[in-house]
Amino acid sequence: MSKIVVIGANHAGTAALNTILDNYPDNDVTAIDRNSNISFLGCGMALWIGGQISGSEGLFYSSREALEGKGAKVHMETEVESIDYENKQVKAVKKDGTKFSVDYDKLILATGSLPIIPDIPGKDLGNVQQVKLFQNAAEVIEKLKDDAIRHVTVVGAGYIGVELAEAFNRNGREVRMIDCASTCLSGYFDPEFTKAMEENLQENGVELVFGEMVERLEGSGNVEKVVTDKGSYDTDMVVLAIGFKPNSQLGGDRLERFRNGAYLVNRNQQTSIQDVYAVGDCATVYDNGIGDRNYIALATNAVRSGIIAGHNVCGTGLETIGVQGSNAISIWGLHMISTGLTLEKAKKAGFDAAATDFEDYQKALFVESGNEKVKVRIVYDRSSRRVLGAQMCSRHDVSMGIHMFSLAIQEQVTIDKLKLLDIFFLPHFNQPYNYITMAALSAE
Repeated sequence: MSKIVVIGANHAGTAALNTILDNYPDNDVTAIDRNSNISFLGCGMALWIGGQISGSEGLFYSSREALEGKGAKVHMETEVESIDYENKQVKAVKKDGTKFSVDYDKLILATGSLPIIPDIPGKDLGNVQQVKLFQNAAEVIEKLKDDAIRHVTVVGAGYIGVELAEAFNRNGREVRMIDCASTCLSGYFDPEFTKAMEENLQENGVELVFGEMVERLEGSGNVEKVVTDKGSYDTDMVVLAIGFKPNSQLGGDRLERFRNGAYLVNRNQQTSIQDVYAVGDCATVYDNGIGDRNYIALATNAVRSGIIAGHNVCGTGLETIGVQGSNAISIWGLHMISTGLTLEKAKKAGFDAAATDFEDYQKALFVESGNEKVKVRIVYDRSSRRVLGAQMCSRHDVSMGIHMFSLAIQEQVTIDKLKLLDIFFLPHFNQPYNYITMAALSAE
């Protein structure tokens, strides 16, 4: 029997705990988390704020009681003060001030990420909101009961920022989105695709302010104005959705780090200390797109890494097969999906990268209803010919198509292999000359 301690019990931590408890029940398992709840699906936060779901009840899939029912000792609202890696001991303090320590044979760090909060004047004004925890979402929803909050400014135009812009608009607020970048979603899509999302947001009433850096927030008590390097904007609420950084301070100077501070782990999720593992947003992943370790903070990656660590700490060797960073967003019915590297990222990574695009209707042209256009881009390396990434955009649900591209990147399939790929045809579903093969055939 091993003493296993898991610090952090959200997605990655919960996956590790369930893996251990379900498959290796004879171990002594302790979970420690600073929050009062676990397993909150932050991806549903915008749906809740926007009134697309009736409440938060379905946004949790586990609980303290569920883990304790499987045999774990669970300490909630408990802060880990330090870790003695030499003597294998975790020192923690409960909400009431009670201090205690737990010895371990194996340790899993699942401490997640922290929101990036710019150190600017006015960040502590009222109605300046973070968006990370269940408590953050609940606070925003409570404040929106006040009709005096008529205008919301979202700072950050990544996935969370774009989703929240839609959510606040659906909630009946005027919405502005500000970002220092020249477009939205630039971490996941090339400009030919981000343009479609820009137009979608503007058509639905979201004001876009790109290429401006927020310098300060002004107000008397509550925020009243956002001041950038190029302008000044009145508002009643500011939501900071700039991004996240690894929550990795517990590693001190003992654990090796990635350039952004995330714990460097091998393909077993093992850190630079033998019996210490790291999973989820506090750790790196193996990125098949670049063939090296990278930082890609996604809930899917968190769950997979937790499963891998859970088996390894219990003696079952299991390696990650790597990830592609597959992701998607759906805003007012516009679905955008991507995997692997954008053309811009591929070039920055040193590839002799090119992209091939194709746009066509999903179904045969004689199908008169429910037929939407689909735009696809395949990014590939001219030298090796292997597929590096893919992007898709449509008002038709084409999301399943990206899984094929994800597997293609993982298995280093060449663009030429896709040219005559056996893809079925039936007018209810698609066209005889499929846009995937047509895009591949158009490659240089």
